[in-house]
Amino acid sequence: MDMSEPAIFIANGDLRLSANQRCWAAQAKVEDALVSAVHRLGFPIRRGHAFDPIKQHGFIDSQKRGMQVFRDIPATAPLMVVEAVWQYSHHVLHGLVSHKGPILTVANWSGEWPGLVGMLNLNGSLTKAGVPYSTLWSDDFTDTYFLSRLEAWLKGHPVVHDMSHVRPLNGVQMPARAEEVGVRLARKLQHEKAIMGIFDEGCMGMFNAIIPDHLLMPTGVYKERLSQSALYAAMRLVTDAEAQSVRQWLEAKGLQFKTGANEETDLTDAQILDQCRMYIAAMRIADDFGCAAIGIQYQQGLKDLAPASDLAEGLLNNSDRPPVHSPDGRLLYGGEPLPHFNEVDECAGLDGLITYRVWKELGLAPENTLHDLRYGEAYNGDFVWVFEISGAAPPEHFIGGYAGAVSERQPPMYFRLGGGSLKGISKPGEVVWSRIFIEDGRLKADLGRAKVVELPREETERRWQITTPPWPIMHAVTYGISREQMMARHKANHIQVAYGQDAATANLALAAKAAMFRELGLEVSICGTETGL
Repeated sequence: MDMSEPAIFIANGDLRLSANQRCWAAQAKVEDALVSAVHRLGFPIRRGHAFDPIKQHGFIDSQKRGMQVFRDIPATAPLMVVEAVWQYSHHVLHGLVSHKGPILTVANWSGEWPGLVGMLNLNGSLTKAGVPYSTLWSDDFTDTYFLSRLEAWLKGHPVVHDMSHVRPLNGVQMPARAEEVGVRLARKLQHEKAIMGIFDEGCMGMFNAIIPDHLLMPTGVYKERLSQSALYAAMRLVTDAEAQSVRQWLEAKGLQFKTGANEETDLTDAQILDQCRMYIAAMRIADDFGCAAIGIQYQQGLKDLAPASDLAEGLLNNSDRPPVHSPDGRLLYGGEPLPHFNEVDECAGLDGLITYRVWKELGLAPENTLHDLRYGEAYNGDFVWVFEISGAAPPEHFIGGYAGAVSERQPPMYFRLGGGSLKGISKPGEVVWSRIFIEDGRLKADLGRAKVVELPREETERRWQITTPPWPIMHAVTYGISREQMMARHKANHIQVAYGQDAATANLALAAKAAMFRELGLEVSICGTETGL
């Protein structure tokens, strides 16, 4: 680009004023570091919108505000989206879709606020929308990896990352059993079909998390669009005795509720009772509509009516969970999970449903969940990821199961009405990770292998304190994939995980899942090593 033409940067944020205000200081620090880096490279740069003295933050905080901002941004200007926080992609997607100049998404390497998660969501949304973009991240914006690629982008060149860890599945020789299982289960799903219950589509601006019906239908999965207002209404029909029986069951299993008396800051008994009502109501609605999987929006809509859905989500994904009966006395989904996808991420929902069926067919524990690809640091020679999500993580994944789990109040800046998480530390073991995404107008999937490691308790606590302490955590080491490779390739804020019994069964499950994906029409890639393929 012409060095006299300044690059423009924007900061996209949350919809919630409390989150934007709380996180602004971290964002401002990142912006200062980025501006200094650009100036050191000898290029001009300016901010594309002003700090709001009334709201006390400088984020784009709505689609309305985003459209106002983009009216004043030259269509061909080099444009950066700088993120140190979780952001709602639809606030800026309209402007990025129509922008004619080069686009760079940038995040700070920090666990404090989910800036990396927000950037990955925006990347996945841009990928789905077919918008060309480059992406970068940095610990402090002074490292050579970042600066060399930033300089290339400022000079009008593409940002290049190493993608040698990615192999297309086509041409890979599959184990015979994996091929047979995957193909058979795929054809069964396409013949018998399945319903995915969607409690209000499009949570938190996640355009990448919505699968268009015409892409989903060939897999045999169809959406039942449900309303969170119906879920809330069904919660009101659950009796106190029914809700209390769920809590009693959980406490008998060893789950600890960390409660207090202040509704504004503590997890209270009333909040827990409402969460137990939600769990029962969700099961009953799923049964009514014949759902094979469901997704609750979690942060939007219900947050103004009820406590958070996290507790319900984690229980739904567990085989061993409080029994729920229909009003006429039938046991619902007895002894099985009802796969739940956090934040109605439909890509994770399709993945979770397929994972459940493959793992069950292979005799493996079928519990699976999504996590945020939140953060990571080196530890004893390995790069150990922090996979961390508020809801959906099942107790079967935790060290000690229910007895190793606690429920702590959700952060008030996100959840005014509270509610408890389902918090635990994921047990060591061999896992398969995956992600379905949309690119070039079709469904695609990446799969790889990782090991979950157990860190010293003090290190786990440190990682919790620099991320979000009430949320469940998984310490994961990806096989044959570096930090930079994972960030450059991954097209979503979420990553799906499920355990094998050991490396051999995890490899078999990965291969069978890949075969099922391929038979359903997805374009599949194998990422990293130790996959058995």
